[in-house]
Amino acid sequence: MLVLLPPSEGKAASGRGAPLKPESLSLPGLAAARAAVLDKLVELCAADEEKAREVLGLGEGLRGEITKNAGLRTAGTRPAGEIYTGVLYEALDLASLDTAARRRAGKSLLVFSGLWGAVRVGDRIPSYRCSMGVKLPGLGALGAHWRDPMVEVMPEAAGDGLVLDLRSSAYTAAWKPKGEVAERTASVRVLHSQMVSGVEKRSVVSHFNKATKGRMVRDLLLAGARPKGPAELVETLRELGYVVEAKAPARAGRAWSLDVVVTEVH
Repeated sequence: MLVLLPPSEGKAASGRGAPLKPESLSLPGLAAARAAVLDKLVELCAADEEKAREVLGLGEGLRGEITKNAGLRTAGTRPAGEIYTGVLYEALDLASLDTAARRRAGKSLLVFSGLWGAVRVGDRIPSYRCSMGVKLPGLGALGAHWRDPMVEVMPEAAGDGLVLDLRSSAYTAAWKPKGEVAERTASVRVLHSQMVSGVEKRSVVSHFNKATKGRMVRDLLLAGARPKGPAELVETLRELGYVVEAKAPARAGRAWSLDVVVTEVH
């Protein structure tokens, strides 16, 4: 099973470990595309702070992020699973997993990123600020930049098993499963169900969507679940206590859509 995750804007500080070693990152087929983004991002942030703030969409209070980006090549690193600290990652809580579950996380979790393309949670990276929606001068929209390299590397990364896609829309722009890979891909959204004047209302609530996805991945890792495809995933999630509504694709070459319905959000 390969689980595709979004990154988080919230990030821990860079570690005290050795600086970035690009050749050590997973998916080496993305190396050239990573180097191009890193070069342009560092160049932008080192040369013009105001322009960098505008390009990256950062407010006045986030000027420190520009300095951080300018020093990416010499900053310390830590595992990506420790760098990302947002709601999904708080719920996933990798550090508290048992040894076997952490090992499964290292093999199955892949975090998409505007800067790195995609990394595994054990890859050592510095803290940074660069979303997939950014348009870097001299490079353009990052979603489009990553598309061709991803087409080359992702089918191999996906292997022949289930692909569980939990990415937000900005990150699906970098790679969309096609053909046979799509047919064993399940994309998930989380819906909050509540009764209003006797009528069920469903809505997507960003914070709880992320938290539920984090808990779901955690439960799958702890259970040692190995569903072979979307149908098996639905049964596994139901066994784990989730309310799941599944929609199989209408035609070949498309992904499954799963709704996880929750009545309590926390």
